[in-house]
Amino acid sequence: MTTARIDARFAALRAAGRAGFVAYVMAGDPTRDEALQILRGLPAAGADLIELGFPFSDPMAEGPPIQRAALRGLKAGLTLKGTLALAADFRAGDADTPVILMGYLNPIESYGYDAFARDAAAAGVDGVIVVDCPPEEAGPLSDALDATSVSLIRLATPTSDDARLKIIAERTSGFVYYVSVAGVTGVKEAQTLSVAPAVERVRRASGLPVAVGFGVKTPERAAEIARVADAVVAGSVLVDEVAAALEANEPPVPRVLARVKALADAVRGARVAETV
Repeated sequence: MTTARIDARFAALRAAGRAGFVAYVMAGDPTRDEALQILRGLPAAGADLIELGFPFSDPMAEGPPIQRAALRGLKAGLTLKGTLALAADFRAGDADTPVILMGYLNPIESYGYDAFARDAAAAGVDGVIVVDCPPEEAGPLSDALDATSVSLIRLATPTSDDARLKIIAERTSGFVYYVSVAGVTGVKEAQTLSVAPAVERVRRASGLPVAVGFGVKTPERAAEIARVADAVVAGSVLVDEVAAALEANEPPVPRVLARVKALADAVRGARVAETV
């Protein structure tokens, strides 16, 4: 399935006349078993696609919430190989929900491009976002992923001009992830007035759906973004629920899934509310 699963999901969203909700969670956060429980609960809570972070010690694009989540994942022993095993366990019970790995190049280089692409496809992973791999350096990874029909999903940013968007669009499939704010995750909030024209530019340049993330914290903001984007991504606000649960000595799974439902419901109802 791989890339086909992403394409099928966005086709279904278009047919339904709504944006999708993409939930980002960190592998192994706070433990492997609890991370798997969260993964398995995401579709029923309203996640249309899942981004699964693989822990890394130096996540340069992440703000404090996801940095801390990565450290918890590493403490739980989740390597890249362990993350793929976690994805495979999820896929064994869910044949339809696209799973996108999100992380950094060092662990993939250590794993080996061909071996990583082969094992990712075998685990049921549909796409990969590698935050620190620019298009100019992505040839070998793109070749390996293409051979296994796993999408390489690239990032566009507020500073990506038309010439850069043309480069970003090359050998990108599935969707484009638009980083709605300049800076790291979980710090600033996305501003809809600036996001709307940027999403249209990225769509024109790539011919692909555009998912917007890096600044979605509330249902209200998620709904605003859902009116102009093809999908809305939330991550920091979800891993914050894990941290809050640990601090309160509460189980994290129900807290995360409740927050997912609130955000997903807002995304699902956004365009309906617009037409009423």
